[in-house]
Amino acid sequence: MRVLITGATNGMGKGVAHALALHDDQRHEIVVHGRSKGACEATVQELRSATGNQRLSYVVGDLTSLAAVRRMVDELRARYDSLDAIFINAGLGYAARRQETEDAMDPHFQVNYLSQFMLTLGLLELLARSESGGRVIFNATRGGEIFWDDLQMTKKWGYEDGVHQAMVAKRMFSSRLHALHRRVEGSKTAFVCFEIQKTVWSNQLEIIPWPMRAMATVMKWFGSFISIERCGEIMAPLFTEAQAESLKKSGRFFTGGDDGFVEIAEEKAVLDPEAQARLWDLSLGLVRDEEIARRAAALCRAA
Repeated sequence: MRVLITGATNGMGKGVAHALALHDDQRHEIVVHGRSKGACEATVQELRSATGNQRLSYVVGDLTSLAAVRRMVDELRARYDSLDAIFINAGLGYAARRQETEDAMDPHFQVNYLSQFMLTLGLLELLARSESGGRVIFNATRGGEIFWDDLQMTKKWGYEDGVHQAMVAKRMFSSRLHALHRRVEGSKTAFVCFEIQKTVWSNQLEIIPWPMRAMATVMKWFGSFISIERCGEIMAPLFTEAQAESLKKSGRFFTGGDDGFVEIAEEKAVLDPEAQARLWDLSLGLVRDEEIARRAAALCRAA
């Protein structure tokens, strides 16, 4: 399998990359994504040394820039004729204050959701060409709401609300993609949301204020965190299981349990087709990319 992992230079993404690089006698090809060339090169070298898998490459793209996402889509489409899976994972967490991207958006909304909305739509054709059937796995969490009248949170900002809004947006996007593809004849692409049960211990904790870091350290002692490697082990089957099993999960929301994957009951607001369509249209308007709009329209017509 050829798997693109966004946000693979740290945290969950790096853990999944590590697990897949080891899996199935190192048969899987991993495409690491990060926002800097240096971080990507260091991660690829580290994973090669740790796993022995030499089938690792990288793509650079700063998700705070829609222009950079456009270049990333173009590069991946020029480099590969197909993809078997994408892990939509990259995201921002703690922030001390509100900032704006070069596209005048809230960074949490753009990085955690909108840029990956654009990336996914741009790469759906590569997933459709997968011989085993493509799949998109979304790193998601429960809860959250869409601030319809203030998507960029200019009136009332909080980094936690920003993260949660992006998470619910990803779940709505996944559900809509599933509904559209199930109406496309011959489609074998699956869309699955997954929530890791515990917080993943990563170097992102170094950026939070020291009181929060001290609390996190105490929580680690009590087992509230898991390693990035363990996270990867839990999630790896989502990428490697038979496509028939993946399609059974498509459009649904899961977490890990003692005996495998456990479904999470999705909220009615997330499953509302009108709300999904509204977010879809708003997202296309914010992306302002003719090629992405054309591909989105073609998918809707085919469905």
